[in-house]
Amino acid sequence: MATSKIKKGDTVRVITGVDKGKDGKVIEVKNGKVKVEGVNIVKKHLKANQRNTKGGIIEQEAFFDISNVMYVMDGRVTRVGFKIEEDKKKVRIARTNGAVID
Repeated sequence: MATSKIKKGDTVRVITGVDKGKDGKVIEVKNGKVKVEGVNIVKKHLKANQRNTKGGIIEQEAFFDISNVMYVMDGRVTRVGFKIEEDKKKVRIARTNGAVID
């Protein structure tokens, strides 16, 4: 499986769609989809059960395509690339300035 350019905990900016321009922290990445804190909020209808005795309508973040976000470094968006270091470790780098992300 290919290494993802966006990982859990990264700060990203939405570049297209209704929430364009919003920044947030990545909550989850799964199958080329991403869930970002405070972005793509949907309403979910819950039936009452033992854990949730009232039921009702809750708002929560939903997944959307990973291509709709860009990594934010120092307040500016940047593309993410990969580089193999001398100790044969693969690291993510910011394309704007070549800085190592992690």
